[in-house]
Amino acid sequence: MNTETLLIYTVVAFFYITSPGPAILLSICNGLKANMQIVAISSFGNMLGLGILSISSILGLGGILTASSILFMIVKFIGAIYLIYLGIKFIKNNKALHFDDSNKKIDKDKRKLSYFNESFFLAVTNPKPILFFTAIFPQFLNLNTNILPQFTIMTIIFLTISFISLCTYGLVAKRSKLWMSSNNRMTWFHRITGGIFIGMGIGLLQLENTQR
Repeated sequence: MNTETLLIYTVVAFFYITSPGPAILLSICNGLKANMQIVAISSFGNMLGLGILSISSILGLGGILTASSILFMIVKFIGAIYLIYLGIKFIKNNKALHFDDSNKKIDKDKRKLSYFNESFFLAVTNPKPILFFTAIFPQFLNLNTNILPQFTIMTIIFLTISFISLCTYGLVAKRSKLWMSSNNRMTWFHRITGGIFIGMGIGLLQLENTQR
């Protein structure tokens, strides 16, 4: 893989990763309700989940999944149900933001591990990255050289952009906390966010396996 090919791949990966999606929306929510440590933990969970999907595609599991309509449907269904579940949870949560105590910025009922698990599960149950890894990755591979190092480099680039992107979205959201501290604004934020998650879940059910 030459430098020019790698640069083109980086640009493609950047626009794919930074386009609005469930992980970005979750990062924005965490930035509003928690602190940057939580955003980083959640972003790392997403990054690890994407890493597992990438490794799976390298091992051929991604190809098996995209070739099997039944397996693809199962993963798609699980991912859609989880998105709808998150949407309902956000709609039910109408808590306002408070700034009187930094320790109160984080929901006491929600441990750090749960933020990690939430983001990780969101990543591994989303079939879209699987389609990216199995359909886009091969377009940039040089089959005349060892494929594994190329996969490794492309995966590292993808995960790095993903982590930085999610943290950036979370930071921007954190900066807007003061404006979102109003009860009415936060209520509508949760309603809109929940609606978007539910819409994404329904949209995911419509996703077709184009690799069959």
